[in-house]
Amino acid sequence: MRMQLDLPVGCMLVLMLMTMELTRMGAVPVPTPLSALPGARSCSMAQFKSLPPQDMKAFRRAKDALEESLLLKNWSCSSRPFPRTRDLRKLQVWERPVALEAELALTLKVLETVANSTLGDILDQPLHTLRYIHTKLQACVPTQASAGPRPRGHLHHWLHRVREASKKESTGCLEASVTFNLFRLLTHDLKCVASGDLCV
Repeated sequence: MRMQLDLPVGCMLVLMLMTMELTRMGAVPVPTPLSALPGARSCSMAQFKSLPPQDMKAFRRAKDALEESLLLKNWSCSSRPFPRTRDLRKLQVWERPVALEAELALTLKVLETVANSTLGDILDQPLHTLRYIHTKLQACVPTQASAGPRPRGHLHHWLHRVREASKKESTGCLEASVTFNLFRLLTHDLKCVASGDLCV
């Protein structure tokens, strides 16, 4: 009778030990925080799953002002730096901060130029927020992204498109692309990176 009572306990212990060993060997998938990714430094992006309402209000005001200024300009684009078909979910988890960092760097470069010329007061708060996000994001970019092998696949195309747009497109085109992409960056791409491997 004693053996019958101890048998389920023994089976449970064996199952627990097997699960622990499989997890240690990597056979059981476990969520990977961005800070644990190869080459990442002190990375903390969870706070950016959603931005405070006052920040979003400032971004809406800035977007409206940018769109109004674009109506007065003659701009056209030979390509789209941020095509609608792109999706961070197609990238590996460690690649997503790399792609977003390139996207955000171009956005900052363009908006800083606009702020210096016409919309400084309106863009002041959004630029402050974007710079803060960019600083935090840079700590999530694996070091091998710059020192290791060249990016391949979707990440290569993503980075190449942003790099080429920065070199070849007109100022007006870049301003329009950044303006129309702004809320996708904030509510989709940033949220995906902040969610880590839970963004699927």
